[in-house]
Amino acid sequence: MEKAFKFRIYPNKTQELLLQKTFGCVRYVFNHYLDMRIKAYNNDKTTLTYTKCSSNLTQLKKENTWLKEPDKCSLQNALKDLDTAYQNFFKHKKVGFPKFKTKKNRHKSYKTNFTNSNIEFLGTKIKLPKLGGEV
Repeated sequence: MEKAFKFRIYPNKTQELLLQKTFGCVRYVFNHYLDMRIKAYNNDKTTLTYTKCSSNLTQLKKENTWLKEPDKCSLQNALKDLDTAYQNFFKHKKVGFPKFKTKKNRHKSYKTNFTNSNIEFLGTKIKLPKLGGEV
């Protein structure tokens, strides 16, 4: 059974900057691999799977060092979300083709995994990975 929690957080200035970078990196990864999937299909009628995209993500991180700043799970979850969007499009014809993410969406969010106690609950505060300190 999986659990999900929603929190309203109040970050300080440095944490807010890192959160904005995380939102941008997640959006970049989603859009980059959506574009790669579209081009692969248009060029030679093949599709890129999650595993191919995930193995290519490490190469992309070497090319763009700024992708190392956010939590690695958030980038992997962006790839999983893209793969889920593709699967839903092909399984359910009522669901539209995946769209590119935009900066203009006011509801910014990202997912991270709860592994090896990387998220800690400290009373009324929460400690998120790579955010530094409590939020």
